[in-house]
Amino acid sequence: MKIERNIFTPSEAALSTAVLVLDDCNTLSFAAGVDPMRATNRLAGRRLFDWSYVTATGQPAHLTSGIEVPGPPLARLDRCELLLVIAGFGLERHDTPALRASLRRIASGGTTLAGIDGGPWLLAAAGVLDGHGATTHWEDLDRLATRFPEVRVLQDRFHIDGARMTCGGALPAIDMMLHLTRARYGAALAARVAGLFLHDSPGDPARAQRRGGDPRHSPLTARADTLMEQTLDAPLPIAAIARRCGVSPRTLELQFRARLETTPQAHYLDLRLAEARRLALETDMPLTEVALATGFASQASFSRAFRAAHGQPARTLRKRRTRMNDAP
Repeated sequence: MKIERNIFTPSEAALSTAVLVLDDCNTLSFAAGVDPMRATNRLAGRRLFDWSYVTATGQPAHLTSGIEVPGPPLARLDRCELLLVIAGFGLERHDTPALRASLRRIASGGTTLAGIDGGPWLLAAAGVLDGHGATTHWEDLDRLATRFPEVRVLQDRFHIDGARMTCGGALPAIDMMLHLTRARYGAALAARVAGLFLHDSPGDPARAQRRGGDPRHSPLTARADTLMEQTLDAPLPIAAIARRCGVSPRTLELQFRARLETTPQAHYLDLRLAEARRLALETDMPLTEVALATGFASQASFSRAFRAAHGQPARTLRKRRTRMNDAP
């Protein structure tokens, strides 16, 4: 019978933790999950987080920086109180039947599961986020919501729902780990850990993620840009965007020309093609689906626009990525 252990209850006991590291995860996301635990132990003068590393297959995980993290295979993990799942690129490649089975097995024992960066995607694919609220990196929020309708997808920096913890990237991961330290080991220790990192902003989990923006934006063009980002798969007419912003299409165009030296139409297309390049490089999504996800009604129109923007077809770009990943 599954017995969920509330790891947020105040305690003096060490928290048994396993850190699942996937190939192609970002070094900063990895450090954001692990270093707050190290710092907590250092300041407490004893082991409050007792962690070890595991990998998907037992082969060392290779971070994007080239660092290798060795560990036994996840399938051999017997039990722990907290499992951190840290992933970055190539999520479809990592989403194997064996990984799903292991995550379901560990969840069934009452372990708290925490996803960092791409980790929430793998948890959702295993079905262990069904019925829970969750977040992930802003680049994948829309895809997560579409692919896994049983998950209540939120834009929070991090979110805790029972025995599930998810966050949107490296800095929110620090917030999430500090939140755990505060709940379990006290606010004073958590504040000292935050001080080690010169981290002086409160970790409000419900604070929405902010996407990196162009500093040239005015409030009007920033609002239009947000609407465009939210509708890459089904582009709105510029007149509709202007109407939602409370201005005329002419006013919107003048602002884009003055601030960004482009037109709203060209900016919208640039956003769609930038997302198409990201999906082609960082996912294994079929290119027909990439085209649909970025608002192109036909593969032909997508191919022409992609080549004009990026100097080569999406298929060539993806093959080059594959050759680089396979190189010794």
